[in-house]
Amino acid sequence: MTLLAERTTTAAADALEAADVAVLPTGSTEQHGPALPLGMDHMAARAFARRAVERTNESHDGATAVVLPTVPVGVSVHHRQFDGTLYVSEETFERYVAETLSSLAEHGLGKAVVVNGHGGNGAALRRAARRLRDDRTAFAPPWNWWDAVDDLADDLFDEEGGHADAMESSLLWHLREDLVVPDELEAAEEGASEGWGETVQGAPTGFDTIDFSESGAVGRPTQADPEKGRELFETGCDRLVTLFDWLAERPLEDCWPRAHK
Repeated sequence: MTLLAERTTTAAADALEAADVAVLPTGSTEQHGPALPLGMDHMAARAFARRAVERTNESHDGATAVVLPTVPVGVSVHHRQFDGTLYVSEETFERYVAETLSSLAEHGLGKAVVVNGHGGNGAALRRAARRLRDDRTAFAPPWNWWDAVDDLADDLFDEEGGHADAMESSLLWHLREDLVVPDELEAAEEGASEGWGETVQGAPTGFDTIDFSESGAVGRPTQADPEKGRELFETGCDRLVTLFDWLAERPLEDCWPRAHK
């Protein structure tokens, strides 16, 4: 596996020249209820990115990828009432990601996948991707792991979910058993809401997580199981490798916006 931060500048030159795709893991450091650690999201993103790159680089007929350092703090202001949560503004996060990938493009690698572990980063990542594409600087679509495995999660769990739920708890239980507190899953669920947010007659009235979840969790974390987490992880990695291959085969010129007719 090629981790850019562990290369010297001379070794980095060779790694970047050989790479088809760069991979930028992004996440957050924020509350995930009483059973999961604050770093859940960036740990998940890093694990997906590293395992998928390891697999794709082992293949002799697939893409070659390089992993960039993980961005561990994201857009998490809606969790700010819970202890330990760190956050930056959407504007700061968008600019940071865009400028990081722009600096990479200066070294000749203009195709990337942002492997994202936090839903709150989504809007900023889409704007960054559009900005980089419109400027013809880089093509960097964001990949949310939960979206990639939503069909499997529907089969595995009976929940609407959304945060520190059975899906997230299962995944991290598989990846970092030492950081999950199984005895607290029941407490997390007792104070959780069924789904994300709160509305009155169609109007959103819950802007912060604490407005609708006392524990910080959303969903049914007691359904969590590490074996189900393994299934989620392996399936997500399969699909991420396929995305790497698709992007590697696509000429950069075909990634830019189409001209107006």
